[in-house]
Amino acid sequence: MRIQAILIAITTTPLLAQTTPTKTVTAHPATATVHHTAATTGGGCATVPTLSPKIPSLPAGTSCPKALYTITHHPAITLDYASPMVDPSLRQLLDQKPETFSLDFVDTKIGTGPLGDPHKWYTVHYTGYLLDGTKFDSSVDRGQPISFPYGGHRVIEGWDTGFEGMRIGGKRRLFVPYQLAYGENGRPPIPPKAFLVFDVELVAQSDTQPPPPKPPTPPAGQPGAETPAPTPKPTPAGTAAPPPVTSTTPSSSTQPAQPSTTEPKN
Repeated sequence: MRIQAILIAITTTPLLAQTTPTKTVTAHPATATVHHTAATTGGGCATVPTLSPKIPSLPAGTSCPKALYTITHHPAITLDYASPMVDPSLRQLLDQKPETFSLDFVDTKIGTGPLGDPHKWYTVHYTGYLLDGTKFDSSVDRGQPISFPYGGHRVIEGWDTGFEGMRIGGKRRLFVPYQLAYGENGRPPIPPKAFLVFDVELVAQSDTQPPPPKPPTPPAGQPGAETPAPTPKPTPAGTAAPPPVTSTTPSSSTQPAQPSTTEPKN
């Protein structure tokens, strides 16, 4: 189950060693509770962060964001006592609190194709934004979608679980908290604890990995485009013909960089 994998990833927090008798730390098994959307929101609207106006507005008539699921992470340790000598920063580190977060979504277009199946290869177009409106990656701009095994832990957890209920041809906006993205440390160009917004389109699904797309052919006259060989001029009678001229310009087109598939770090 993908949700079970999320819980494992979220709850693998290293325990802090007790080093002095002046601190009493009680260890408890780490738990994470998945709240069903109906129980948590009652089908109502979810609260999402304020987005920069640089991020495209949703189409007119789009419904409000809703929670795909909500998780409460209970820490593995709790602080029962700390001496007044304990530094406040250490006290804060030891006194961990439960945290609740959701993967929220808005369907901007309902697909007309088959329902997406688990454990298939999904071909997806996407554009990713930071809350300040920075566009950090886009397959749409490159003109080439990416493919990944859905639920195969090749992408962030927000993607590994965020296409539930979508049909082929459907479009969705995902609101991904850092716990389901790149974690507390981030990954350049993603800053630490970054909340991410993705506009995604489920283009296709398949049982096996699709062949890699061919790189786009550069237009004639641009770097990387093949230069046609010039037409030789007629040779006057009695004059030796010059050697033919052949274009040797190599193609320099390269494969576009793929987005990171690192799982979220805690």
